[in-house]
Amino acid sequence: MKRRIVSVILSCTLIAGIAYQVKVKDATAATKNLSAHFIDVGQGDAIYIKTANGDDIVIDAGNKAKGDIVVNYLKKQKVDDIEVLISTHPDADHVGGLDEVLNAFKVENVYAPNVSHTTQAFKDFLSAVKKQNLKIKPVTAGVKLNLKGISAEFVGPVKTYAKSDLNNWSAVLRLVYNKNSFLFTGDAELQSEKDMINAKKLLKADVLKVGHHGAKESSSQLFLDKVQPKIAVVGVGAKNSYGHPTNETLNRFKKYKTTIYRTDKNGSVVVTSDGSKITVKTEKK
Repeated sequence: MKRRIVSVILSCTLIAGIAYQVKVKDATAATKNLSAHFIDVGQGDAIYIKTANGDDIVIDAGNKAKGDIVVNYLKKQKVDDIEVLISTHPDADHVGGLDEVLNAFKVENVYAPNVSHTTQAFKDFLSAVKKQNLKIKPVTAGVKLNLKGISAEFVGPVKTYAKSDLNNWSAVLRLVYNKNSFLFTGDAELQSEKDMINAKKLLKADVLKVGHHGAKESSSQLFLDKVQPKIAVVGVGAKNSYGHPTNETLNRFKKYKTTIYRTDKNGSVVVTSDGSKITVKTEKK
């Protein structure tokens, strides 16, 4: 897509010790920046990525009741179509809003791990994919996204798991833009993390989407030793009944002096890379 650039620097400030610059652009414009938007959908995950080449990637969309939040957020970003839509796994707080996204935008490619669920949320997702005459491309480690200007490869799931073990089926995407790297983990837990490490997958990333909303069953010390994130983002609901994120998990990041952002405290979080420097903007200061 040919895109026109219009940029206005709004502010430059410090949040949690990290300087950031916010630029507003014509949404039809290709830019020199890649931005990852961790959308606040309460207890759940919803991520929107705009590549420097102007392509749009959506990873999960929260619960069914949050689908309209994601759709409205994407419209405010002036998203016209979506090149890649990823369902990390069938849990309702990830797949629930994807049918609304599919019904609101033209989607070119849909990716999901080869595991199903009997919930209405998952059935609605499948129906919306069928409505667009699309076929789901199965996610396994080694599958790459065919997008210009970035390297994006699924590093998990490495193995197949029991159908009841939905979290470890999570699609785990590692995205690289020049010198900066991102790791999006869905709800991958300790077994999936161990399997990725044993398979010698490259996991190091500047920015980590914390697995399973910061549950103690994810983000093992061994896994974090491989990732060594500078920035971590937790998609989590305020005062959620699960106790996410746990102090046990948060304490594991201290070794790496990782700056942690949480959607329950910071609102939506936008992480921007110019290919060498990463800047962060939060909805709430």
